[in-house]
Amino acid sequence: MTTIEMLEKVLKNINNIGGVEESAVASRDGLLICSTISKKQHAETFVAMSATMIGAAETATTELGKGIPERIIVESNNGRIIGTGAGPKALLLVMTKPDASLGLVLIEMTKASEQIRNIIG
Repeated sequence: MTTIEMLEKVLKNINNIGGVEESAVASRDGLLICSTISKKQHAETFVAMSATMIGAAETATTELGKGIPERIIVESNNGRIIGTGAGPKALLLVMTKPDASLGLVLIEMTKASEQIRNIIG
């Protein structure tokens, strides 16, 4: 099984959680590695903007002496975007519906990010 196939399996498992719409793995600098988003252009924009948000959050919290955040969550009336680190090289990004169980999604994202860390190294 190739690296991309292993990552796709992790993302498919995340997408099976109720309320999760789409997910992606990106490099920390915002390059698309793998996603379940059907339109590649949307996937590339999503991961680039999400990586920028995570980078800004990391800079802000580090400068304020609060350490590196475990995740970022952006909430709107239409849903959430959740981003978390998946090792030193990757990010796991998830889009959910507004009524998705946040606790369940976060637990599964923690497991998935560890799997991605092990796959990518």
